Amino acid sequence: MRIAQIAPLTEAVPPKLYGGTERIVSYLTEELVALGHDVTLFASGDSITSATLAPMSAKALRLDPSVRDPNAPLTLMLEQVYRRRHEFDLLHFHLDYLPFPLFSRQSVPFVTTLHGRLDLPELQPVFDTFSQAPVVSISNDQRRPLPQAHWAGTVYHGLPEKLLVPDAGARPGYLAFLGRIAPEKRCDRAIEIAIATNTPLKIAAKVDRVDVDYFESKIKPMLAHPLVEFIGEINEQQKQDFLANALGLLTPIDWPEPFGLVMIEAMACGTPVIAFRHGSVAEVIDEGVTGFAVDSMAEAIAAVGRLKALPRAAVRARFDERFTGRRMAEDYVAIYEHLARQAGQANLRVAAE
Repeated sequence: MRIAQIAPLTEAVPPKLYGGTERIVSYLTEELVALGHDVTLFASGDSITSATLAPMSAKALRLDPSVRDPNAPLTLMLEQVYRRRHEFDLLHFHLDYLPFPLFSRQSVPFVTTLHGRLDLPELQPVFDTFSQAPVVSISNDQRRPLPQAHWAGTVYHGLPEKLLVPDAGARPGYLAFLGRIAPEKRCDRAIEIAIATNTPLKIAAKVDRVDVDYFESKIKPMLAHPLVEFIGEINEQQKQDFLANALGLLTPIDWPEPFGLVMIEAMACGTPVIAFRHGSVAEVIDEGVTGFAVDSMAEAIAAVGRLKALPRAAVRARFDERFTGRRMAEDYVAIYEHLARQAGQANLRVAAE
């Protein structure tokens, strides 16, 4: 198939540091190319891909201080994709609902993966209005607030098979927190769990500008505890050692997590996960195999003592069954082919009329 992948411009594909959506777009694009598809990636100019790159900005907007209005290059990208739409069999957007108005008015099949939270009230009229725009969820739980949406399928995220692997020489000796510092990610809970279990905690996380005040007032004072080490933002290469040497990953979230990429990154390394049961958590974690989904701090604290009982080889084996990039790409191709068939049948009906 001739496939267009249309990525956000905030980060490069793959991102230089943090960036979940752009990372998944990269993994998916590379797997589609490996499967033999003709893929064009619409992304920032500093993206790296084996597909054909269509650069839509000089570099990732988050790293370009000269760009003060990010909506301008994003608008131009949508127009460029629209003008080139007939070059493709399928357009795959990763821009939330932004493509709906323009691309619902043309005949080339398109689909949008929704990567974020969907429980915001302002989204209801959008999906009421564009109830025929095909969308993909990244967990079944993510769908719950929008039953009226045109769900084409659920596709769990996946990682390249050899991107992160177990380390036979690892000496797991600490709990890990990976991602970003934000109120809904509850790094404070991770610190409290570590202290309660007398276990070292390493925090590898970025602090967005919007969360600086929260970090300074709530989290920074807690970092003074001798069990806690704040590393800051890490890149893809650093994740291997960080996760493989952890006793377990703490994901003590307090929001409807759409998927939680860090959980399967840990599993790829054979590292089990303790996560609060919100959003996708119960779908991603296989209870007692890859970790524990908990409902309280008491349960989370108790689960730390059970981590060593989970064989790390079994954690990795379940990752191989459920969360590889190849499986993700194959799931998307099935959706692409279904939408293309539907579009072909619709065009035939129109022609007959």
